[in-house]
Amino acid sequence: MKSKVPVIIGTLFAAYVAFVLVVVLVYEPSPEDMDWQDREAYNKAKLSELTLGQPLDTVTLVLGKADFSEAKTVKQDSLQVLFYRTHHTKSDGETTRDECTPLLFKNNKLIAWGQDTYQQYLTTNIGG
Repeated sequence: MKSKVPVIIGTLFAAYVAFVLVVVLVYEPSPEDMDWQDREAYNKAKLSELTLGQPLDTVTLVLGKADFSEAKTVKQDSLQVLFYRTHHTKSDGETTRDECTPLLFKNNKLIAWGQDTYQQYLTTNIGG
């Protein structure tokens, strides 16, 4: 009488290999799960897909949690700036604002991004 143990072990091994293949081929880590180098590359790629007027929740769904954020109200307008790491300046183990690209939202709609964006936010020329 033959033992069924080799068949059972073979079946379990095949199922395990199939599971690993599915995970490797389908799983895409969220931006928060990436290391800083992968996150920089991901953020740069996704920034090129942004369009003015996109809702805040759509942008954060794609880019994930911002590295830094600030917000204020000017007149009746809500302004928020989110900073996403996009470039490396110094190997110190910390992400700083000078390594990030700012995204500016007015009333939860994307209105600007790039190097001059934070200065616009600070001077509030766009609030009125």
